[in-house]
Amino acid sequence: MAKSDAPNTQRRQFLKLSGALAGGAALTGLSSVAVAKSSEASKSFTPPTADKPIRICWNENPLGMSPKAQEVARATVTLGNRYPMGDMVTLQKMLADEHGVPADHVLLTAGATEGIRAAVEALASPDVQLVVPELTFDAAEAGAKVNGITKITRIPMLKDWGIDLAAMKKAVADYNGPSLVYVVNPNNPTGAIVKAGDIEAWINSKPANTMFLMDEAYAEFADDPNFRSVSPLLKAGAQNIVLLKTFSKLFAMAGMRVGWVVSTPEVIGKIRDKTASNMLNFPAVKAAIASLEDKPFITYSRQSNETARKILLEAFHKLNIEYVPSNTNFIFQKLDVPLKDYQEHMKQAGILVGRAFPPADEYCRVSLGTPEEMTFVAQTLLDFRKKGWV
Repeated sequence: MAKSDAPNTQRRQFLKLSGALAGGAALTGLSSVAVAKSSEASKSFTPPTADKPIRICWNENPLGMSPKAQEVARATVTLGNRYPMGDMVTLQKMLADEHGVPADHVLLTAGATEGIRAAVEALASPDVQLVVPELTFDAAEAGAKVNGITKITRIPMLKDWGIDLAAMKKAVADYNGPSLVYVVNPNNPTGAIVKAGDIEAWINSKPANTMFLMDEAYAEFADDPNFRSVSPLLKAGAQNIVLLKTFSKLFAMAGMRVGWVVSTPEVIGKIRDKTASNMLNFPAVKAAIASLEDKPFITYSRQSNETARKILLEAFHKLNIEYVPSNTNFIFQKLDVPLKDYQEHMKQAGILVGRAFPPADEYCRVSLGTPEEMTFVAQTLLDFRKKGWV
């Protein structure tokens, strides 16, 4: 592709994706305008194949980075011989402004996963306890094991697969030593939230020797009125929170590996000591800056995810399939057939779905693709019901 054609190509891709969004919206009756555009949008969809399946197994954003971010990342490859420190400072300041805190309260990391690992390592001690839900993202527990934390307290899930915050509180209160409390909110793989009032009350009670590691990788997708980020608590001066964020989900930058941590300068300093000093590459940093500035794409990404979710849920309702209410870019679906059989039938249809998540052995995590992809998935589910596969 000629360099001069790249911006126009990216603009065309964005418009094409916008048309796909309108088409998907029409299928759920979201707008009359969408209905008028649905037939045109459907022409842009190519059914999946074995070589090019619909990937709804890794919680990736199917839209790809914003066209502006793609453009600047492509152009910045020519600066690969330079260190990105100056632009890292710019990105750090932009993120600090987003949270309403000084720049020294923010640390850039290679995705949220590095931030989680580094935070656990920085706050580890011979007698520290890690308190985690039984079913959640495993990065904190993995980091604890690597750093010799032997006291890992796993709290069973509630019957609705929510996080049992009361049991976590008890585990902290009953332990004679420091605790690290890891909460993914909304949670992965269930998609459920912890109510803002409950977690905020616990944090504000300032339990002794307790640090809250709050992983909000999916927060931008949450639309439950009971959800709220802990970011305002940090702005107000909370000393016991490590907020972990990522560009992987809403901004569709999973492969670029850019995340950030928000906490007090003292804690940030400890975490920084456990990370590489130059962990980010130039194109990723520039793409992250462009993504923050591209407000229309941010809105579009949320709307696309919401539409895709409604399309899949409509199919679930028609088929009386149970699921955990989702505030993320995936849905935890209950199965009436063995997971391995479901995975294989989906794979044969050109669709890759999630892996097993014990102890929820009868559930499958289904990530959300584009609205058109989810329309195909929805129709596939309807066909599966006729065959007794779902």
